[in-house]
Amino acid sequence: MTTTGDRSGLEEGLRKQNTTGLGKLLGSGNVGHAEEQADGSMTAEVRIPEDELCYEPGTIILPHGGKLVLTLKNDDKNTHCAVLPSNGDPKIIWLVNHSKGTATLYLDGPGTYYYGSTTGNDEGRGLTGAIVIGGEVPDDAKEDRPPQPRP
Repeated sequence: MTTTGDRSGLEEGLRKQNTTGLGKLLGSGNVGHAEEQADGSMTAEVRIPEDELCYEPGTIILPHGGKLVLTLKNDDKNTHCAVLPSNGDPKIIWLVNHSKGTATLYLDGPGTYYYGSTTGNDEGRGLTGAIVIGGEVPDDAKEDRPPQPRP
């Protein structure tokens, strides 16, 4: 094995399908932000670039919990299936090649919600994403325990 200072060829090879087969790792893609609508709901768009086995952006940040209308665009030559979180009731979108689909998700609490494509071994090869909601857990959802130190 040889190593060089230029890793762009290696990284490109890892992203392409059917070569090394790794895809992109979660957290290595861009970060996107949902757009808040006048009614408090949010919208976001994610795409699967051709021949890369990743979601772009890989992470979506929501300003608060609530209703998210998520549009997924499959620019790839292969079919993928997105299994999306929604308050314990996952939503599934089949995306044939060069198609798009929309799902309405309800994510009430702060936290990180992961999603992926369960077709074949797409998740294992990198087709995973995250939706992140910041903030504090509502008082009625907190466990009965003493206050915790804060940094």
